[in-house]
Amino acid sequence: MKQFLIQILRISSFSIFSVFLFECNNSKTSEYAHAEISDSLRLIPVSSGKIFESHPEFAQGHASTIVAVNPGEYLIAWFGGTHEKHDDVSIWMSRGDGKTWETPQKVAKIRNDPHWNPVLFNAPDGKLHLYFKVGKEIDDWETWVQTSEDKGKTWSEPKELVPGDRGGRGPVRNHILILSDGTWLAPASNEKNKVWNAFLDRSMDGGKTWEATPFLELDRTLIPEEGVIQPTAWESSPGNVHLLMRSSGGKIARSDSKDYGKTWSPIYLTDLPNNNSAIEVAHLGREKIALIYNPVSGNWGDRNPINLAISLDNGKSWKIDQIIEKGDDPETEFSYPSIILDGEHLVLTYTWNRQKVAFWKFKIEGLDSAK
Repeated sequence: MKQFLIQILRISSFSIFSVFLFECNNSKTSEYAHAEISDSLRLIPVSSGKIFESHPEFAQGHASTIVAVNPGEYLIAWFGGTHEKHDDVSIWMSRGDGKTWETPQKVAKIRNDPHWNPVLFNAPDGKLHLYFKVGKEIDDWETWVQTSEDKGKTWSEPKELVPGDRGGRGPVRNHILILSDGTWLAPASNEKNKVWNAFLDRSMDGGKTWEATPFLELDRTLIPEEGVIQPTAWESSPGNVHLLMRSSGGKIARSDSKDYGKTWSPIYLTDLPNNNSAIEVAHLGREKIALIYNPVSGNWGDRNPINLAISLDNGKSWKIDQIIEKGDDPETEFSYPSIILDGEHLVLTYTWNRQKVAFWKFKIEGLDSAK
């Protein structure tokens, strides 16, 4: 623990590291300390900061997505404008190494309607995909996609993912998952008349065509009010695929598939709290996963603090559940995270008070030997 604190102090120029340091000395982090002592599983902060401080063309930035385009080099996209739902909201992007970032550039604006929820995806053929939504209201938005063959420096003309669709196909907010049989699995959801449902969009031909599953079975007495949206997926072994979902039931919801995402178990609730805000998982191999989320219960609860958790048993228990950032102001918002595994590093972004996009990079130590 001493060496861990010394390392944080060395990089104390990052203001949010002071929050992390405070939490490591707080009794709330006893699980973290126990994990470090018992099996050497540790998260070591490498870098952090904001992608931008301000920009003359947008007052708000929200719903970021991240991919690695080279070792240690990242591309981040988000939607930005005057305010969510305003007609000037576009898709913006920046490239950097975690310490320095290029000036944000507008990369998508189909028409004078709000743009939403970009999702970046590295395809196996090396082509980079950018998916995003367009529409006045979520009920009737469309999914668009554009591609890049030079790691995001230039982009093709955008096209509708499923021409004529209204309601949203393809990835709704979280990364696409490539299954062991080559299937592309896009975690998806639908929001019609304040009734929310989750489904999966599957592609067997490298994203050219898509087939949607039925909505996942949901007991609305178990999860009242809106329902579930914005799934995040991982495959623990060939064909065994799992989802965690944002829910209005006060806890993170889950469903599982044993046939490569063709059929799914009825949705059930986990023990993890959820405030009806977005979450995402990064797969660390087999049954090991990392989760970024707000550890807050209650429908439309506070989006503060934001935590990073690691499970070694497919989400049954959590060896680490560590506060990343916590604000004192009741209006504080840390939300809509994106997370990836880049070699031995966890790299993540999230909305910071609707004004900026925060970035963190952690080295994972002891993962292979952790039990």
